Amino acid sequence: MAVVSKPVIETVRLSKSYRAGFRIKKAQALIDLNLQVEKGEIFGFLGPNGAGKTTTIKILIGLTKPTSGFATVLGKPPRSHQVKGRLGFLPESPYFYEYLTATEFLTLAAQLSGVRRSEIGSRVKQVLKMVRMEQAAGQQMRGFSRGMLQRIGIAQALIHDPELVILDEPMGGLDPIGRKEFRDIILNLREQGKTVFFSTHILADVEMICDRVGIIVAGRMAQVGKLSEIIGSEVESIEITLKGVTGKTRKLLERVAQRALVSGEIMLLTVRDEREVEKVMAIAREVEARVTAIVPRTRTLEEFFMTQVKRAAGNGG
Repeated sequence: MAVVSKPVIETVRLSKSYRAGFRIKKAQALIDLNLQVEKGEIFGFLGPNGAGKTTTIKILIGLTKPTSGFATVLGKPPRSHQVKGRLGFLPESPYFYEYLTATEFLTLAAQLSGVRRSEIGSRVKQVLKMVRMEQAAGQQMRGFSRGMLQRIGIAQALIHDPELVILDEPMGGLDPIGRKEFRDIILNLREQGKTVFFSTHILADVEMICDRVGIIVAGRMAQVGKLSEIIGSEVESIEITLKGVTGKTRKLLERVAQRALVSGEIMLLTVRDEREVEKVMAIAREVEARVTAIVPRTRTLEEFFMTQVKRAAGNGG
């Protein structure tokens, strides 16, 4: 008989309310949140600012208690000491002792995380290599860029070799190169068999690396699943790029297309279906314009995400 493993993270009807200031009425940060994250997956937790992402993470790492419902992490209550040693965490705005070098800071993190004294030196070198910071090991962190500090932040989250890594907005403020390097680090963690749960509002990163996603809007879980399940694979439009389009031909093509962009003699058209593609091709042949690309376009995560946010706003959520 096959043994069914428990989810690494599970929440059941998780709710959290706050009393803001002197108001009698409470503000609902989370409402009946149901979520499961399986071992070895990269799970993207998406939502606009104020949706409840950070509140959820605070409950998962034991910093706050839910008002109702419950959560388990690695099969235990989040505040259990058995969880702490198996969990790595990077907050959205981490604080660093900037007068310390990278090695000194990670040594301190290792001591606080319970790493054996005999293993601290090798662990520090190992995580510095993992986040590509070996060259900066002896430098004080006060001179580090935002991207370098983020890498040191994830290094401290990994110093005790946790099974689960929780990251709160880990790519916020990073440039494209920094985001690419951070994505590589997260993918490497999955290759090591670790589970990664991270919140973000940068949808492009989610599409590249996540196995599954959950979308939270106004404290409620709007959707959970694989991207292919959530946004589907049905072609919603077709983009056609033409070269050598001039004069009256542009007007003809604009009438056929849903949308048209022009740059010199290059024209990008968006049409609905193959029938409209044939119309564009016929016009192009008549004027000897060259079709350089035809690209079917499926629904994007961004479009789906915005639909969910607008729907919640329309319902007063």
